[in-house]
Amino acid sequence: MPRTGRIAGQIIAYGLFAAGLGYFSNAPVYTWLDPGFALINLSFSHAGQRKEECRRLTPAEIAATAPNMRQPLDCPRERVPVAAELVLDGISLLSKSYKPTGLARDGASSAYERIPVRPGQHQLTVRLRDSRRGDGFDYEENISINLRPRQNFVVDFRDNPGRFVFK
Repeated sequence: MPRTGRIAGQIIAYGLFAAGLGYFSNAPVYTWLDPGFALINLSFSHAGQRKEECRRLTPAEIAATAPNMRQPLDCPRERVPVAAELVLDGISLLSKSYKPTGLARDGASSAYERIPVRPGQHQLTVRLRDSRRGDGFDYEENISINLRPRQNFVVDFRDNPGRFVFK
């Protein structure tokens, strides 16, 4: 008899657990984005130029190194940060600099930004600087977009053709 009570208790406990799991898998309802907004995602992984240019070693400097380490050029590995800017209808949404990754700061700079905006017709300007210059940008693109409510609009940068990709 006591065994039947334990089995019934386990069935009730498992049933309550399954009911709770079923309820919380569907409720409360979670919305990723308010229905009155669209989302602009800026996402890229891009390596900036080297912070310093390679310099040619003198014959004396080459002779001073070990024979297996002799190279005619000395190229520092560190890269410049990549600066990105997003302007929507003349209003700056994002102006940020992304540091290069890696211990020697010689890797790509990575960015992932999510910016909620109102849906509708907009003029979007995207700029990116990956060089040593202090001001201005190396890449710039200006497009007209029509965002729907809850639309996820992605801005990416491809370094092979050197241009922005919009999806």
